[in-house]
Amino acid sequence: MSWLRALKETARSGLSIERRRLEPLIAIRGAAGLALVIGTSLAFFGPVVAASSAFGAFQAAIATFQRSWRPRPVLALVSGASLAVSTFLGYLTGSRLPLFLALLVLWTFVAGLAWAAGPTAGIIAASNVAIMLVTVTLPTSVANSAVHAAMILFGGLVQAALIVLFPVRRWGAQRDALADALAAEADYARRLRHDPLAPFDPVPLMTARSAAAVTPRQARRRPPELRGPRGVAERIRPVLASLADPSLGVPSEGPERERVRELLAAAGSVLDSAARAIRHGDPVELAPSAVAALKTPDTGTLLTGPPLRAADRLGALLSDVIETAEGEGTKEQDASDRSRAAEAAEAIKATSGGTPAAPHRRRPTLLRLVPVVLKEMRAELRPGSPILRHAVRVSIVAAVGYLIGTALPFGHGYWAPMAAVMVMRPEFSQTYARSVARFGGTIVGVALATAIVQTTSPGVTTAAMLSVLCALLMYLLMRTGYVVGQACVSAYVVFLLGMAGDNWSQTVLERVVLTLAGGLLAMISYALYPAWETPRLRGRLGDWLKADGRYAASVVDQYAEPAARGHDDVRSALLDTREARVAWQEALATAQHEPVRNRGLSRAAADDTQHALAQLGRAAMLLEAHLPGGGATPVPDAAHLAEALRRATEQGAKAVRERRVPDWAEVREALAEWDARQRPDEGEADPFVREGAHLLLEALEEFSRGLDGKPKPDANPPGEQAL
Repeated sequence: MSWLRALKETARSGLSIERRRLEPLIAIRGAAGLALVIGTSLAFFGPVVAASSAFGAFQAAIATFQRSWRPRPVLALVSGASLAVSTFLGYLTGSRLPLFLALLVLWTFVAGLAWAAGPTAGIIAASNVAIMLVTVTLPTSVANSAVHAAMILFGGLVQAALIVLFPVRRWGAQRDALADALAAEADYARRLRHDPLAPFDPVPLMTARSAAAVTPRQARRRPPELRGPRGVAERIRPVLASLADPSLGVPSEGPERERVRELLAAAGSVLDSAARAIRHGDPVELAPSAVAALKTPDTGTLLTGPPLRAADRLGALLSDVIETAEGEGTKEQDASDRSRAAEAAEAIKATSGGTPAAPHRRRPTLLRLVPVVLKEMRAELRPGSPILRHAVRVSIVAAVGYLIGTALPFGHGYWAPMAAVMVMRPEFSQTYARSVARFGGTIVGVALATAIVQTTSPGVTTAAMLSVLCALLMYLLMRTGYVVGQACVSAYVVFLLGMAGDNWSQTVLERVVLTLAGGLLAMISYALYPAWETPRLRGRLGDWLKADGRYAASVVDQYAEPAARGHDDVRSALLDTREARVAWQEALATAQHEPVRNRGLSRAAADDTQHALAQLGRAAMLLEAHLPGGGATPVPDAAHLAEALRRATEQGAKAVRERRVPDWAEVREALAEWDARQRPDEGEADPFVREGAHLLLEALEEFSRGLDGKPKPDANPPGEQAL
């Protein structure tokens, strides 16, 4: 993509406005906390301290809107405390330019490295630096600085207290994540009725897994209905695919296929009912037709072998979904509702038996998280790290922007570095899109605020009320688009600084010009010191191949010695391959917007290879759906094939990174030996495993053909299947 086209795409992305579900109660709660803090500060300390405390309350509320699974009061407290420390250190050095610049560079560098801990930490850290640049100009002494820092912390405490006293949808984010995962499974089941090879996006399952991790305190308070369905949904996923698959399951047409379609439709209905119950905390209401389809004895007469095993496991898993989704919420429903749900679960379970509940995932407390975050930040201090490059860029731009703002005759030189710090991200497209959006939002916000000021000449109280109104709009509309949020923020800062005694006329031209300067600095810095994803695409593809190979090998290995192996290594390998797949897709999406020429991986090769790896994962998933129990008959040849898969994919990943085409001779030889040892006159009790192994080899060979640019032998390849 050329630079001109890349700039057009990022500008269009930054200025886009989306229709999102609004959360007015949460927005009102945040604005009420801000109003309470401003009112208290005005009554006891005056408008200057009120401005500082308002920034603390404003930032604490914004922190609670970030995508994080930690309790919202904790986010507000962390935001308020970290901002108070940042601003107090800035106060102490603000009168000495060299010392303040050194602190600014160090603090901004650390904020850039904070992205290693995740987007939430990176955004909060960047916001702290940006707000510090404004608040350090307000106090006049060390004592006043301590008061300002204390009031900033007070703003965070107020927001945290309001969240505790006036909760809005307790565990709402976790409920939505789990419900989305079950709804995605339901949609997948329905699509499999018409397309047995329908694709599936694992992101909802990955999100639900992240949401399921809890601290010890959260584990004691978590609703029972949030404790089990995620693990069941994870196990349903391969069972659904195995039941619908035509290569290792029932024929494409016939009475068996019709029965499978009925089971898939019933599974979709049950999963949808569970998703609705969990999302809203209501009882599970099952459709009688779905229950009848799942418990009918006709399944055993129509299906045999792997399809019958898949149908039995599906019934057991769905019964577990019903039971866990009911939770303790059934105490509020009448006896007839409880009995109907219980009878349905027992009727479904009667066909195959239940499954054990998995222990909950543990999330470290904040104190235990500190060494983990420090370790992740230290790991990014290496050449070629995108996070390190971002930290270097943002720290240099902050210092240069502050010097430029100070040298210009406008005054209030912090606008330039503040704008740069707020828009800069480790990724090119986000940095450029946010730069354009911030400039556009600044023009709109400052113009509207200026028009109001010039026509009304508001006093301190009126300015405070207008700033709270702008904050309310910000909280309400911030998810609709960055440009909308920046318009509200710009007007908020104009009113707030005017309340603190700033000259109204100084917030018009200087904000626009200095914001433009900060945005341009951010964009220029990325052009001069980039961290492109395009050159790393082969590495991401190799990581996905290696993870897929480990997953396939772990699954095949289970058939070799069922009694001696557990399923933990399969689960671990599955999670690794999902993360590698998402990392590849995110890198590919990012690279498509970068003004960088292709380096060794064409768009066609990227499409073909990712399709092949999806097929490799799908074949392994079909085998996982029928993992043998401890008393199953061992398959000795599977061990040799698993080791060949593991070694070959590791070597293949290295070949991909070195721009070579992988060779799968070792896998072919292992599978050929297995075929040779299977005498035609003896047959196999269950040829399912060896047939699945051939699918694995076909996917690997398709990967090499796609990487080499050779045409596919099959003009109509099967649809892509994600894990």
